[in-house]
Amino acid sequence: MKREDVTKIFEGATEEQINQLLNINSADIGNAKKKLETERDSYKDQLATAQNALKEFEGVDVKDLNGKIEKLTSDLKAKDTEYQQKIADMEFDSTLDAAIRNSKARNTKAVRALLDIEKLKGSKNQADDIKSALEALGKSDSYLFGSGEPVLNPVTNTNPNAQSTKPGSAPDLSAMRAAMGLPAEKK
Repeated sequence: MKREDVTKIFEGATEEQINQLLNINSADIGNAKKKLETERDSYKDQLATAQNALKEFEGVDVKDLNGKIEKLTSDLKAKDTEYQQKIADMEFDSTLDAAIRNSKARNTKAVRALLDIEKLKGSKNQADDIKSALEALGKSDSYLFGSGEPVLNPVTNTNPNAQSTKPGSAPDLSAMRAAMGLPAEKK
């Protein structure tokens, strides 16, 4: 805004009023100019930061990076699959060992050696198939499993010539002492 333009518009205004109007207008223009300069400087800083960041990527092969990303992604999927397989194997082994123990097997390793482990792992109903495989093995190789019959252990002396060993009575050891050359026991 020029002084001549203001004087033409406001005829009859005093020099002091025109000066005040021009000062207010200059202040408004100065504030707007400072705001624009601040924004301009901010944009310059952002541009410089972006340019510096882009310089870091100069010489980088994007196809190579994409290939590395794909390789890492496939490696991650392979590891995940491997861990899932290990967990499934541990669960299967736990189920199989429990079933073998419950079947009263005498030797777990021998029973495992005679079972088709891969077929049982691939089964949809593992628990039932393991049970039926152990039953079939029990029929064909019953010596691997304990029998349900009670053990017939003698609980008394079967020698009719031996002296009584009832609780509270001492066995006669005199013949044994004499055979060893020891003197007879004093009572």
